[in-house]
Amino acid sequence: MITFPKDFVWGAATSGPQTEGNFHKQHQNVFDYWFATDPDAFDSGVGPDLASNFYNDYENDLALMAQAGIKGVRTSIQWTRLIDDFETGSLNPDGVAFYNHVIDAMLAHHIKPYINLHHFDLPVALYDQYGGWESKHVVDLFVKFAEQCFKLFGDRVDDWFTFNEPKVVVDGQYLYGWHYPCLKDGPKAVQVAYNMNLASAKAIASFRKICPDETKKIGIILNLTPAYASSDDPADVAAAEFAEQWSNNLFLDPAVLGHFPEKLVETLAHDGILWDATPEELAIIAANPVDYLGVNYYHPFRVARPDISPKSLQPWLPDIYFKEYAMPGRVMNVDRGWEIYPQAMTDIAINIRDNYHNIPWFISENGMGVAGEERFMTDGVIQDDYRIDFMKEHLSALAKGIDAGSNCQGYFVWTAIDCWSWNHAYHNRYGLIRDDIHTQTKTLKKSAGWFKQLSERGSFSK
Repeated sequence: MITFPKDFVWGAATSGPQTEGNFHKQHQNVFDYWFATDPDAFDSGVGPDLASNFYNDYENDLALMAQAGIKGVRTSIQWTRLIDDFETGSLNPDGVAFYNHVIDAMLAHHIKPYINLHHFDLPVALYDQYGGWESKHVVDLFVKFAEQCFKLFGDRVDDWFTFNEPKVVVDGQYLYGWHYPCLKDGPKAVQVAYNMNLASAKAIASFRKICPDETKKIGIILNLTPAYASSDDPADVAAAEFAEQWSNNLFLDPAVLGHFPEKLVETLAHDGILWDATPEELAIIAANPVDYLGVNYYHPFRVARPDISPKSLQPWLPDIYFKEYAMPGRVMNVDRGWEIYPQAMTDIAINIRDNYHNIPWFISENGMGVAGEERFMTDGVIQDDYRIDFMKEHLSALAKGIDAGSNCQGYFVWTAIDCWSWNHAYHNRYGLIRDDIHTQTKTLKKSAGWFKQLSERGSFSK
């Protein structure tokens, strides 16, 4: 029997742009614009206009979540829905009313709201005008948006997060071209990473003025992908060390420790691409660490030495220092193309315990996306034993870390209801609850029943 602490929170995570649909939304975010201008870039031509219809269906959706034993829901407030004028931070009344209704409905269903402020969904107008997160003016506009959220909803929301997976913005939008604006520009990516860290710290500073009650907490949600060397060879170990610094510590260190990784800063400075920073900005980052940390974990990051020397004449990208390594015999989620490696959950827990002040943290996303789930349907119910097994394996590894003293306080599955997954659309389904996107009929999967028992008992049999 695997048992968790009595006050452990069992929840589910999602986001505004992946669930709400674009009903009555005043502005476009980058994905709205991308779909409007290039629908062929999205799986089966399915965009965010409807998503899972949460805007209209939130009462029924939350009732289903409660039936699945979900005690906490992390979602996000869309900047493009809440704000009327980005420069002044003035409010859109319909957006204010919607989020008020959603938060009140969560509480009525005894579901605790965990509210995130950015989930890859910057207003596209701020890209057009300022270059998006390349601009420190956008940092300050984000703080205005965050302040409005704290003032409007801080009376009922205790748990806040500045960003979800800022590293995905760096990778997808600026390094590898798989999210709009599809750039491949290493130096810009470096500055964007710095600016997003600065934006988080500035928003945290405002939060502590607006919501000084000690029951109110603010953090950041990071996708941690532990870097493992392909061998014990010093060159492979060095590649893994750089990959860890770049892929994880670039955001983890400033968020928790208040400074950037020293070795990473030295490398970036040596390469002539270190971000533009001021002493005043670095002091803001130092003075505003997070209260706690959300960790999204899906897969490890296996690397080896690069095929050619980083001294070669080539555009700067972080992977001049490493190359990804596919471990023979690995277990895969073939539909998503990700290795399944639960042991990393233990490693993350121990790393936070030993190197990050044993800060309070929780698993803010973990889940399995599978294509064509209808093939597993019997009598109208998706028999997703593979998802139950996935959760069992990862929770078993997490429990080892907790037993070793890591201060993990919850587990949020990705996701409650099948949601729209960016340009992958609905190709892979992650939910405990099925969404027939043609009728928006939502039904509990087998995993929902298992999760309900887990939530009620705080334990499960191996």
